[in-house]
Amino acid sequence: MRPLRYTINVTLDGCCDHNAGIAPDEEMHRHAVANLNRADALLFGRVIYEMMEVAFRPAWTGAMPDWMESFRNTIDSAKKYVVSSTLNQVDWNAELLRGDLREAVQQLKQQPGKGLLVGGVKLPLALAELDLIDEYEFIVHPKLAGYGPTLFAGLSKSIDLKLVDRVEFRSGAVAMRYEPRR
Repeated sequence: MRPLRYTINVTLDGCCDHNAGIAPDEEMHRHAVANLNRADALLFGRVIYEMMEVAFRPAWTGAMPDWMESFRNTIDSAKKYVVSSTLNQVDWNAELLRGDLREAVQQLKQQPGKGLLVGGVKLPLALAELDLIDEYEFIVHPKLAGYGPTLFAGLSKSIDLKLVDRVEFRSGAVAMRYEPRR
């Protein structure tokens, strides 16, 4: 069975707005590529799918440092599943997931492979409520944002986690990976 892994950048005060963290650097992008390479497919909600498509689809013509190309190429070629009730179609190696979220994700997890990777805020909250996330990674940035969305706001029950890995970056950010205590 493929594990479902969640990864997100967050400030010390819990803000998970992608504009609130420290500027991405080569070291953090290498870490992100390693996470992508641990998965056979990505699971996105509509917001993250559209944000990533705009930023990393090859048709985008903005300036990008050479060290970001590996991330762009990896995410571009990855299989993507998009959970959305508002989109009628997707492309960019993507497929819409419809129907019961628990059933659809459990079917994806039962397929053979390395794993599934999810990001964002709303979809991971729903997945956590359904106890479908097998690993949580929080990349904590040494910054106080003072605003923004926070992780797991409205979670109906607490989830006990155990630390399984920790990586410190030169920027001062720390990636902490946890597994649920089940």
